[in-house]
Amino acid sequence: MKQNLILDERTRRSTDLLALIAFCGFLFFAGLQVIGLVGADEPRYAQIAREMLQRGDWVTPVLNGQPWLEKPPLYYWATMLAYKATGGVSDWAARLPSAILCSLMIFFIYVWVRHFRRGMQLDAALITAASAIVIGFGRSASTDMPLTAMFTAAMLCWYGWYSNQNQGWLLAFYLFTGVGTLAKGPVAVLLAGLIIVIFAALRRDWRLFLRTLWPAGILLYLAVTLPWFVAVQRANPEFFRTFFLQHNVERFSTNLYHHAQPFWFYLPVALLALVPWTVFVIVALVDAVRDWRFSVQQPPGVEDLRTYLTVWFLLPIAFFSLSQSKLPGYILPAIPAGTILLADFVWRREQQAEKPSAWLGMLHALLSAAMLVAALIVPFKLLKLALPRNVIIVAAGLGITAIVALWFSLRMQGYRVLRFITLVPVVITFALLLRGTAPIVNLLQSVRPVEAAIHERFGQIPSIAVYDVPPSVRYGLAFYLDQPIASYEKNEAPPFDHLVVAASGVQKELEYRLPGRSVMRVGGFAPQHLDFYVVLGKASGQAKP
Repeated sequence: MKQNLILDERTRRSTDLLALIAFCGFLFFAGLQVIGLVGADEPRYAQIAREMLQRGDWVTPVLNGQPWLEKPPLYYWATMLAYKATGGVSDWAARLPSAILCSLMIFFIYVWVRHFRRGMQLDAALITAASAIVIGFGRSASTDMPLTAMFTAAMLCWYGWYSNQNQGWLLAFYLFTGVGTLAKGPVAVLLAGLIIVIFAALRRDWRLFLRTLWPAGILLYLAVTLPWFVAVQRANPEFFRTFFLQHNVERFSTNLYHHAQPFWFYLPVALLALVPWTVFVIVALVDAVRDWRFSVQQPPGVEDLRTYLTVWFLLPIAFFSLSQSKLPGYILPAIPAGTILLADFVWRREQQAEKPSAWLGMLHALLSAAMLVAALIVPFKLLKLALPRNVIIVAAGLGITAIVALWFSLRMQGYRVLRFITLVPVVITFALLLRGTAPIVNLLQSVRPVEAAIHERFGQIPSIAVYDVPPSVRYGLAFYLDQPIASYEKNEAPPFDHLVVAASGVQKELEYRLPGRSVMRVGGFAPQHLDFYVVLGKASGQAKP
């Protein structure tokens, strides 16, 4: 009997491992190359890593040959290694660090939960992996997923120490917090400290925070973080002012970077971030808050994972709601707490053989069906096309089938099938988006097809400037052409012959800005409403030196 149990456990672990590999491979790695780099951050970060690699400089982030001191180096280091490992610079290689670190985070969640809450480990890992915001940032060239992966590991390690007082977990907490600091700065320490303080207050264990301040752990944290901070400060005396004061303090306290949003901004962001699990995460959160009064009556030191996860989930959302600068990725570190909380909720309900109410099952089924239907119609909306009749029929049929199947399964089988029946529409939705929506997003949002159009029109790429275009166009051209891009708005118009990528219909404005110089429209890229202009040098026949 004992041998059979051991074999069953090994079989289950092997099955879980295959499931994790399959889902992480599909959700985070499949089709990384389909969409070129989008927005301003992706191409900018990818280019910084390229320039650091070209210079052989692992200390100072550099863009267009100038120090770029906004972010610490973890993402850049990982991308430099990705470029080396894949044989050269590419947009998909720039996304590999996030995909790899996100996958490692999912595996870490599985291992940790298996150790502390055996039985719910696969739910915790796959629910986290299949959340909308995790999929999105797990495939992006940005610093948000590196921070989230390290922060998640750190917070789980801290609770591991709190639960069994094993100092190894506390040492790991300091290690991951240090690496998280190298991912995005002091926010990793600040959020961790606030979560621990509030949790200690709720548990009425006033010495808990002081016990956390372990000298050996602090020394490890400093050993991880100080070498780079000291080296970059010595190489760039302006680093402290630029990084700490300008890009941390001022970013939080002012709208210096023009990312102002209303106070309630992160409420809808969090709801969308948790799709398709939103309904049941809310239920799990309400359940944890409702039982909080009972939990705090327990003696100090008695573990309460739900209280901890609730604080971890809510605090980053509340903290960044106070910030004058708001971007969706800021609350990404909160999401794993919400998904693990849901896994714990489902596990508890399974033990009691409970089933969700009919209305909860229906809300969840409607949300999952809406996700499927959206994947079918979004491509047509992006292209501003009328929906074909056959698409309407397929979308309606798929949506109704999903609603009936999910609702009926939950009513008959209960919480134990929640993960499986939800992952099916997640996989179908993602496949539809990858096949239908991704190429259109590439056409409308990425500069990669713009660069291809320029290359096709001119062959050898000329010197390029931009005018009246989003920052994403300038940074995207800089990455795909691997050259600095001048900006007319910054009075950087080159004196020699060059190409201008500009918003459609601005030829008169260019001629006004360039008196005495010839401005000729030579094409454009209609999907992004861009025109191409050739501007001749100031003197007749003057060419680029």
